[in-house]
Formats: sequence, C-alpha cells, structure tokens
Amino acid sequence: MNILITGCSTGLGFGLASHYLEEGHKVFGTSRNPNDALMKNDSFSYLSQDLSDFEHLKKSIPEFLSSTKSLDLVILNAGILNEVKDLKVTTIEEIRRVMDVNVWANKVLIDILFESLENVDQLVAISSGAAVSGSRGWNAYALSKATLNMLIDLYSKENATCHFCALAPGLIETGMQDYINDLPDSYQAKFPLVNKLKQARGTEKMPKPKDAAKIVSKSITRALKHPSGSFLDVREM
Repeated sequence: MNILITGCSTGLGFGLASHYLEEGHKVFGTSRNPNDALMKNDSFSYLSQDLSDFEHLKKSIPEFLSSTKSLDLVILNAGILNEVKDLKVTTIEEIRRVMDVNVWANKVLIDILFESLENVDQLVAISSGAAVSGSRGWNAYALSKATLNMLIDLYSKENATCHFCALAPGLIETGMQDYINDLPDSYQAKFPLVNKLKQARGTEKMPKPKDAAKIVSKSITRALKHPSGSFLDVREM
C-alpha cells in the first residue's frame, strides 16, 4: 500500500509509520522534524513541513507525492494540545493556533489530495474522546477535535469513492502525556481528567506508541465496515 501519515516523527504517528514499514508498505511521512529511525528505511519518504503554513503546504504536498497517482490510506495524525486550563482564560489566539493545526491544516490537505491525486481509498483523521467528553480544561483541543469529526463527516458526503472516518485512538504514552504528568497535583481536583491520565500512565491502559499502533491499525481496517464519515473509538470496536 501507499500510505501518507502526518506527524510521523513522534508518538502515534511514529508508531504507525514504523508498523506499516515493517509490514512492507510504502510510507510518505510529514512532520516538522525528521526521525532518524524512519529515515533509514528505503520505503520511507519524508517531507519536513509546518502544517500551519497553509500556502507552503499547497505547494509542497503535490511535489512530495509526485511519484504516485494514488494513496491507499491517509492518516491525518498531526495535532497539538494547548495548555490545560479553563476556557474563560483561554484566548482566541490560543484557540486559533490549535484549530489551524488540528482542523484547518487537515482541510487544506484533504483538498490538495483530491485535487492532485487520481484516487484516495481510505482517509482516517486521528480524533479523540475529548471531542465528545466535554472534560474541563481540554478547551481548544476538545473544540478542535469536535470540529474535525464534523469536517470528516461532511467530506464523506462529497467523496463517495473514499472511505472517511474520525478515529479516537484511546490513551497513548506520548509527549502530550509528559506535559500532563508534570502538571501540579492541584490540577487534579479542578480538572479530573488530569488525575485519570496520571494514574493510567505506565499501565496497560496507556500503551507505548508502537503497541498502540498495532491496535489502531487493526481499527483502521475495521473502520471500513462502518459508514463513511463515522466517528469511531478503538475502545469500542
């Protein structure tokens, strides 16, 4: 398969890229910084790209994918988490920055892919349970993932030849968890999800990226049995 993965250098993106390369697939990966382990694989092609730079994105992606006419799978994985705090003290500028990376960059990418390629078989946007849980403190991140879910649903109605889904991957040991784990204990009463995540770290409830990638890749295959445009959670599949 020809697979495009955004945010491939760390976390789940790295786990998925490694997993698919080990299975013998061709992986096109984008991120702001390269990962040396991936760069050693001849089946891996890399593009250094800030996804929030929309104008550069419009030029770089068609050139990057010029060697192929179709993609079997696109995984829109790149995303950022803003500071955990109440929405009332979160500025519009902070929300805009998160939305640019977590939502609008994906819109730009989707438009580019369907304009420049002959075919895209399956497109998966990595979402989050935060899109529907309404957990206090997850303000801009939750807003962005809820919007991403609807973005994917709407695109599924415009592109009948491609299967779309927004997929929540469950808890994963990533750099985001490093930030959450370092939050002071005083946050745990105000923001209950912080306590849940801290307790899950280091347990089977929060697998490492490579272990999570195996679970997510199986869920990506299972997603094809669900209606295009669905929001799915790996913990419920």
